Amino acid sequence: QLDFQLPVRFDLHYSGPDAVAGDIRRPVMIHRAVLGSVERMFAVLTESCAGKWPLWLSPRQVAVVPVSADQKEYASRVACDLEQAGFETQADLSNSTLPKKIRANQLAQFNYILVVGREEQAEGAVNVRTRDNVVHGKQTLASFVAQLHDEVAAFK
Repeated sequence: QLDFQLPVRFDLHYSGPDAVAGDIRRPVMIHRAVLGSVERMFAVLTESCAGKWPLWLSPRQVAVVPVSADQKEYASRVACDLEQAGFETQADLSNSTLPKKIRANQLAQFNYILVVGREEQAEGAVNVRTRDNVVHGKQTLASFVAQLHDEVAAFK
């Protein structure tokens, strides 16, 4: 990138070997922005996604929300299994009510929110919903992990 303004602001001059006596010239500065294009790419991506990052890029991919304190251990185990499968996962073990937990995780822009209750714990399943409050229903953890891997692979 060529910059004609900074040499004027700093009152920069030079005299070349081919210059006639008293002949001074104004330099042109060349800027190199190594990360400029990366920054612009992230700015465009952030603006176009409005903070709702695609799964393959999202820093908050899956939240696991237990229905009650009885399912906190199962929620932690599900979160651990998802972490081992390669996904950024958090278990919401707070004492908030279920609707507040779901809403907080939607506002945090988790791609998927897994609600786990007694039925899900007994069956080794999860109840899947998205950050846009679309409920996909109950499915086994293994099939959900396979679905996530397929979704990530679709972007490669």
